[in-house]
Amino acid sequence: MKKYNNTIFSFTIILTIIAFFFSTNNVFSQNEDPNKTMKKMATAMQIIRFAYVDSIDEPDLIENAIIETLKELDPHSAYISKEDIDKANEPLVGNFEGIGVSFQLFKDTILVIAPVPGGPSDKLGILSGDKIVKINGEDATGSKIDNNYVFERLRGKKGTVVDVSIYRKGKKELIDYSITRDKIPINSIDATFMADPETGYIKLNRFSRTSMDEFHESLSELRTQGMKNLILDLRGNTGGYLDIAVKLSDEFLNSDKLIVFTKGLKSPLQEFKSTAEGEFKDGKLIVMINEGSASASEIVSGAVQDWDRGIIVGRRSFGKGLVQRPFRLPDGSVIRLTTARYYTPTGRCIQKPYDDGTESYLADLRKRLENGELIHEDSIHFPDSLKYYTSKNRLVYGGGGIMPDIFIPWDSTRISDYYSDLIRKGVLNSFTLTYVDNNRKKIEKEYPTFDSFNENFSIDEKLMDKFFKHAEKEGVDLDEEGYKSSETFIKHQLKALIARNFWDMDAYFEVITEVDDGYLKAVEIINNDELFEELQISDN
Repeated sequence: MKKYNNTIFSFTIILTIIAFFFSTNNVFSQNEDPNKTMKKMATAMQIIRFAYVDSIDEPDLIENAIIETLKELDPHSAYISKEDIDKANEPLVGNFEGIGVSFQLFKDTILVIAPVPGGPSDKLGILSGDKIVKINGEDATGSKIDNNYVFERLRGKKGTVVDVSIYRKGKKELIDYSITRDKIPINSIDATFMADPETGYIKLNRFSRTSMDEFHESLSELRTQGMKNLILDLRGNTGGYLDIAVKLSDEFLNSDKLIVFTKGLKSPLQEFKSTAEGEFKDGKLIVMINEGSASASEIVSGAVQDWDRGIIVGRRSFGKGLVQRPFRLPDGSVIRLTTARYYTPTGRCIQKPYDDGTESYLADLRKRLENGELIHEDSIHFPDSLKYYTSKNRLVYGGGGIMPDIFIPWDSTRISDYYSDLIRKGVLNSFTLTYVDNNRKKIEKEYPTFDSFNENFSIDEKLMDKFFKHAEKEGVDLDEEGYKSSETFIKHQLKALIARNFWDMDAYFEVITEVDDGYLKAVEIINNDELFEELQISDN
């Protein structure tokens, strides 16, 4: 069977679909004739059915046409098939249905990293380090095991039952469990802890439906520990729901402050303002961003910066300021079509240019690295036409993304080729998984709490020798120069991964922030009243 991928044909099909949809909503301009377009398309399809040399798969043809045409519009308009809608929405909806474990594939085995607290597996007593070796009586080890294999067998409708057999170190016999699946939350907050006696730290990885509940829970937890100031880490946060970004911004801003506005050719101006609600209107605030922070992350950091509510620390954000709306097609699939742009309170357009096409747009981060922007602040140049001023008359720039108040260079010296090879081949991960599996009772006895582990556990030379031998077995020979360059980072990664595998993600981040330049700078600024105030004073 032969597929027809003519670009003109693809463009015509998608125009027909969009023309039909919008014509029913009276938003097409008077100069366009959707009926003429539809007639042309229908004629073209009749000709193809009647005269084309090979058989065609018409639904597949149209789907490919939609995909290719949306690529020509902008980098963020997208087609989602009916089959993929649930998967696409899952991270933002904030839950799925399954047995409730985080896992990794380790030596062709399903290794439980941790049961989800309160989930079905946790309630039955499944533990970190358990290995799922049978599912519904079928052997679940070997080369056939991949993520899809696990998802297909362990996820399922709430109320259904799956039988698993588990190998637990120290037990001679397998342990059998019948697990009744349930709704499992997907957390959008990776870490919550106190950076110092008065400063709380929250790392948010996405803006999902559950994010505000999680944020309030984290805020409450930190307040019981004496929090007065807050570091909100949005680095690597690619965004999510607009309304959640507005609600999070509202936590920090006084009443009736413009948070963000949107407008497009066929989308009227829409403004979103703060209310009297919100739990952190006072107290010093630092928001951390980097080149991976996009969309909703940029709405929050832009609002905080424009109203001089806090200090933005890091590197220029991604620059994704296009609004997508879902439009359902007759077969249940969805077009996520860009309908408007985001603007910060001062009027800065968050979206970076995409005039040179999607390929060039997606290569922007590589270009930033090549031109030195990730390392040298003075490599970033903004034209005078993009000058804007905050509520306290501080100069900020538009042109795509949010430029931080304090620039933190990417430390390329830590990322040696040796370190990259260790990451690429999963050596750090596999070593720490094995270490925790072999030393679980010892860790539990010597370090009854994470705090005692963090204070007293160190990666000594004896442990490093074992690590080097493990790395060589995995195909990564010791590179003395590369190790010397990345030594501090490698050791902290090992300690942090051990903490994660034994405790949780909070523990991982609490360890790794000890060598995180951006985090350390944020803590320094928030503890220096004079410096904090100085950064919020006009530089004109």
